[in-house]
This record gives sequence, structure tokens and C-alpha cells, in this order.
Amino acid sequence: MKRIGHSGTLDPIATGVLAVFLGSATKGCEYALHHEKEYIASFRLGIATDTQDITGEILKTAPVDVSKNDVEKALYSFLGEISQLPPMYSALKKNGKKLYEYARRGETVEREPRKVVISEAELLNSDLINNIYQIRIRCSSGTYIRTLCSDIGETLGCHAVMTDLRRTRSGMFTLDDALSLNEIEKITEAGEITRHIKPVDTLFREYPGLTADEFGESRVRNGAFLPAESVSPVLPEEGQICRVYSEGGAFLMLGRVRRLSECGLAVFSEKNFFG
Repeated sequence: MKRIGHSGTLDPIATGVLAVFLGSATKGCEYALHHEKEYIASFRLGIATDTQDITGEILKTAPVDVSKNDVEKALYSFLGEISQLPPMYSALKKNGKKLYEYARRGETVEREPRKVVISEAELLNSDLINNIYQIRIRCSSGTYIRTLCSDIGETLGCHAVMTDLRRTRSGMFTLDDALSLNEIEKITEAGEITRHIKPVDTLFREYPGLTADEFGESRVRNGAFLPAESVSPVLPEEGQICRVYSEGGAFLMLGRVRRLSECGLAVFSEKNFFG
């Protein structure tokens, strides 16, 4: 493939769902990047590292004297919109360089806190002897789970590092939709990979679908807006995002319904997917 994209990197120790986009479907990457994510993570209390996970260099240790109830309270205190300081060991860029490039040279640069949303949080398991806890988190794009684990530890006054991370959902895609790299290799060798590739409009199935007639399809392919009379069924309300198909069923574009000054409603392209 000449073009391949993905829906957001995973930490080096992480496993789980990663949506991969092939060919013209890479136009959908920007939409998938902003989808909500869900994770199962584990963290250990009593340790702080430079990477905020168990692979890093230990910077601090502290005695742990907290209960399961204390951990739950700390976890739930992060529900809603919170501010996170991006970790130095991350792929965010500062002055054209990724933060981890500075970190690997022992440098720390100024970073701006970012607003993220924790929509769901649940304590799944607890190992009080080894001070290891497992949590489920549903959050907005851009949330650093290891930073959340570290912040939970700071709230409890004893530090924490992430020990394990698995992304269980990325937007509408779950582990049930996923294939391991070994499975992909075997399927490819058997010549069956094509039937496992999802059509790109799967990404937008939450939006209503419209069909353009032959005249409307021609306008779409030439970059023009799609008039209401060339679309079926009736256009949804103004501002609605919708999927637009040809009469033959080809996915043409993701569009938005807008009002023309004198001619009523029409569909304008947000992103085309033909060709």
C-alpha cells in the first residue's frame, strides 16, 4: 500500500485495538483520532518513574498505607473534565521535535496542560499485598492513561506507575473486531485478508445515509455541492452530518447539510472518499 494510517499510537507496553486505514481510507484517520477510547490498565502504588510506567527509571519510592476505598475515591475524583500535563516520554512535538527525544537526552521542556475527559472509571481488581490495582477507563482522545495512574498515586500521596495497558475500544471498534499481527499474517498468506477489511463508511455508521442520483453524483465528483432535489430520502435538518452514496452503492463522501441563501438546503462535502 502507498498510503497507510492509524487512529492513534499505543504506549510501548500497551496492547489492544488500533484502527488501521488503507489507501483512500486514510482520509478517515482525522475523524478516528478524535473518537473516545476505552482502556483496561493496571498500576502499582509506591513507585514513581521517569516514564510513568514500570519500564522507566525509578525516581522515587514511598510507603503505601491506603485502602481499596481510598483508591476508589481517588480514581473517581478524576471523572469529568480534567487537566493533564503531557508526559515527557510522549510523541507530542515541541519546536519540531518529539518530547521523548528531549527526554532521552535528559532534558525537560515546558509543556502546556491539556483538557481531557474521563467519562467512565471503574476499579476492577485489587491486590492489596503487592499494591497493584486494575481499572477500566473510558476517556476522550489524547488522554494519557499512565499520567492518570501517576496522578492517582500523587492524590494518594504515595506515587504510582502503570504496569499494564490494553485498549479495549477505539470509537466503535472493539477487541471483538480486532486481529492480532500473527492472525493477519496467516490470513494474508491464505489470500483471505480482503474479506477482513472493513469499508471506510463503517467509521461513520452513526450518521444517516443518503443516495445521490446520477446528476448529483456528477456534482459531488466535481467538487460541487449536492442539491436537495438530487438526494433521497429527504435531507435531514440543517447542520447534520451524513453519508452520501451513489445509486450503485459506492461511498462518495461525508457531507454536512447547509442552507443556501435562496435555494433551501444542500449537502456540502466535509471529506470525499471516491477515487
